Amino acid sequence: MSTSRKRRGAATQNLAASWFRDNGWPHAESAGAGRPGIDVTGMPGLAPEIKARRGWSPLAWLKQASGGRDGLPFVLVRPDGMGPASIGSWPVTIRLADFAQLLHDAGYGDKATQDDH
Repeated sequence: MSTSRKRRGAATQNLAASWFRDNGWPHAESAGAGRPGIDVTGMPGLAPEIKARRGWSPLAWLKQASGGRDGLPFVLVRPDGMGPASIGSWPVTIRLADFAQLLHDAGYGDKATQDDH
């Protein structure tokens, strides 16, 4: 990985941690780019994976987010051309079963009788 890509990855993790701190997770901190494990700490119950990539590999990223980590796995992606001013528009990817559970917990829909995890 090139130095500029590493810098962009580290900057993206820092931006994400700062955004989360400003939006309800006051203890969110970047774990540092390239370090194994959760990319942003201080978010109990959540297992964020932060990506600043040109390519699109959501299944691999979700697997990375859920591999051996406690908490709800999700991937926050910084697409090319989207900087700090647009962070609220960066896409988040989660597993469908987790998304449905979040919706049910928030009062949406009728809970299904079949568990399809």
